Amino acid sequence: MRRLGLKFSAALLAVLSLVEFGQAGWIHAKALVAQELLLSAWERTLDGEQRVRPWPWADTSIVGLLEVPGQRIKQVVLEGDSGRVLAFGPGKSAYSSPAARITILGGHRDTHFEFLQFVVPGDLIRLSVAEGATEYRVRSISVSDQPQLTIANDRSVQTLLLVTCYPFDALQSGGHQRFVVYAEAVNRLTPGGLPDYI
Repeated sequence: MRRLGLKFSAALLAVLSLVEFGQAGWIHAKALVAQELLLSAWERTLDGEQRVRPWPWADTSIVGLLEVPGQRIKQVVLEGDSGRVLAFGPGKSAYSSPAARITILGGHRDTHFEFLQFVVPGDLIRLSVAEGATEYRVRSISVSDQPQLTIANDRSVQTLLLVTCYPFDALQSGGHQRFVVYAEAVNRLTPGGLPDYI
């Protein structure tokens, strides 16, 4: 009888382990499929479609493509910076301003914007939209003690801010510090010019 109980316990443990591994695999599979859908939506954006959603029930649309060649980063940028949006990629903040010539992108420090900890002044960042692309050069990196940023921006220069939570190795997410990468436009990659604002 005791042997039967041990066999049953071992079998139950094996089944539970398979279920847990299956769930972990499902999460990774969903993440891979989501990235393919995002890239497909970006391609449709380049083909001229407006406000392309990566999947029919998405509450966001494609804004552009962020590339950091020195870090081998290529990520689709989404509209908005809610938690649901940032789960799939960097998002354009509603605080971006065409009048101030500033674009603010946010991302999670432990996923899509984890690479920011390795960015240094002088690094090149490319932000592409359907109409073309702008290259930015990282000018400075700072840590803000406030979750709400106050930005003094020179309106004569098109500016890109990449913002994530800080520190990168924090055990809990959503702390009050922000890691801010400040970059200025140095080159437009479109004949005929790119709008000042994406």
